[in-house]
Amino acid sequence: MKIDIVPLRFSLLQDSRAPLISETRRRFEAEYLQAKTDKYDSRDTERLQQDDTWVDNFLIWRDDNVDDTLKMIDESFQWRKEYAVHDLTESSLPKRFFEPGAIYLHGYDKEGYKIFWFRVKLHVKDSKTQFEKKKLVAFWLERYARREHGKPLTVVFDMAETGISNIDMDFVRYIINCFKVYYPNYLTKIVIFELPWIMNAAFKIVKSWLGPEAVGLLKLTNKNEIQEYISAEYLPPYMGGTDTFKYSYPPLVDDDFQTPLCENGPMTGEDEVETKEETDIDNKESPDSNEEQALNSKKANFAEQTPKSEECEKQDSKTKNAKKALTTFKGPLLHISPAEELHFGSKETGEKKCLIVLTNVTKNTVAFKVRTTAPDKYRVKPSNSSCEPGTSLDIIVSLHGGCAASLQDRFLIMAAEMEQCSGTGTQELGQFWKEVPRNKVMEHRLRCHVVESSKPSSLTINENSFNIPAKTNEDLHVQLTQLLQANKRLREQIDRCVWFQQLTLLFMFLLLASTTFCFYLLYAPRS
Repeated sequence: MKIDIVPLRFSLLQDSRAPLISETRRRFEAEYLQAKTDKYDSRDTERLQQDDTWVDNFLIWRDDNVDDTLKMIDESFQWRKEYAVHDLTESSLPKRFFEPGAIYLHGYDKEGYKIFWFRVKLHVKDSKTQFEKKKLVAFWLERYARREHGKPLTVVFDMAETGISNIDMDFVRYIINCFKVYYPNYLTKIVIFELPWIMNAAFKIVKSWLGPEAVGLLKLTNKNEIQEYISAEYLPPYMGGTDTFKYSYPPLVDDDFQTPLCENGPMTGEDEVETKEETDIDNKESPDSNEEQALNSKKANFAEQTPKSEECEKQDSKTKNAKKALTTFKGPLLHISPAEELHFGSKETGEKKCLIVLTNVTKNTVAFKVRTTAPDKYRVKPSNSSCEPGTSLDIIVSLHGGCAASLQDRFLIMAAEMEQCSGTGTQELGQFWKEVPRNKVMEHRLRCHVVESSKPSSLTINENSFNIPAKTNEDLHVQLTQLLQANKRLREQIDRCVWFQQLTLLFMFLLLASTTFCFYLLYAPRS
C-alpha cells in the first residue's frame, strides 16, 4: 500500500548526510526488518524508506552513531505498533480522558515553539487506566507530528497545587521516553512549574532518566521565573500571565490557525481608506496657501493623465524588490517564497507589508487558502483563490492599523489540486474546500520574523566598536526585571543569613552562660 508522505519542510538534506541516511536504511533492512517484520507497522517501514528527514532526526538524536540509531528505530517502531499509533483517533479513546484537560497543546514559548501542557494536579494514578492514558499522550504527539512535520515543541509540567496522589513516576518516565526514543529531535526543553519540595528526590530520578545529554533541557521555574521561557500572553493568570484561554471539551483544542482573514479576496475599499488617510496626513503637514493649492491642482491634473495602473505597478515592484525571498519551499503543488519566515519591521521601522510568491508546478489549477494565528492583526490579499498551471501569484500580507508583528504569529498555506472542470469562483472554491479530502491537501507553515529598527550611525559605531549588540527597550526592560528579581532573591538570602547568624550568637551566649554556671557549681566554695 502506497502512502502519501509530505517530506519535512520539503527541503533537500545536505549531500553530506545522504550516505549516512542510506547506510542506516540498508543496515536496518538487513539487520532488523527481515527478522522482525511482524513487530513493525508496514506504514512505518515504508515511511523510513521515503522520508529522509525522519531518518536524519533519529541520527541527529543519536549523534550520528548508526548502531545506536538502529536500536532507537527498532524500539520506536515496536512501540508504534504496540500502541497502534497510526490508528489512534479521538473516537478510539474514552471521552472521559479528554474532558479534564490534563493534556493539551496550546500557545508558544518565547522561541516560537508550540507548548505541550501537562497539568499534573488533574492526573490521578490508576493502574487500570494507565495504558489508555499513555495512548492519550501518543495521540496528542502523533496529531502534532502529522500537522507540524517534525517541528520541535516545549513541554510544561504544571505542578501547581499538586499532591502525592497526583504523582505517577511510571507515567512521567513514559512521557520522557516518548521524546527520548519515540519522537526524536522533537524536544526543546522541559519547563517544570512549582516543583513541590517533597518531589526533590524524585526530580533527581527524572534527571537520570533523561541522561547527561538532555539534563540541560530541564528548567525549574516558579511564578517569578517562568516568563524567562514563556511570555505572559501564553501563561494563565495563576502563573503570572494574561492568557484567558480555558480548556473545554468538545471540541479538541485547535487554536493554531483561524479562518482566512478575507475569505473572498481583498477587502473592498481598504486601499481607498488607506490612501485617504495618507492624503489627510500630507494635507495637515503642508502649509495652507492659495499658491500651493494652485500648484497642487496643476499637479493633480497632470497626475490624472498618468494611468493609475502604472503607479500601482511601480509601488508593487518596490514591494517585490524589497520582499523577494532568497529561499524557496519546493512543494508537490506549489513553490512558496519565502521558505520559512516573513520579515516584518518593528514599530520604529514602519515596515508593515510582506510578499508571498506562489508558483504552480502542476498541470492543473491549484486552489489555496491562507490562515493565521492572529486574524485580528493581518490582512491578506488574496487569502482564498486559485493559481493557474505554470503561473506565479503574489500574496500581500500587511499589518492592520497600529498592530505589530510577533515572533509567535504563524501563517498556514493550504493548497489542493483542482479538476479542470471545477470553477474558480467564490462559491465554487467554497464548495471545493468542503469536499476535498484531507490527504489531498498540501500544507506549509510560515513564521514571523521582526526586524529591529536601525540605530543612529553614531550609536551604531559605538556599539560595534565595543562589540555590544543593539538592544531594544523591551529587552532592557526584561533584563532590568530579571536583575530586580535576582536582587530580591539575594536580599532574601542575606536576611536569612543574618537571622541564622543572630540565632547562632544566641546559642553561643547560652552555651557560654551554662558553661560558666557549671564551673561555678563545681569550684565554688561550699558553704
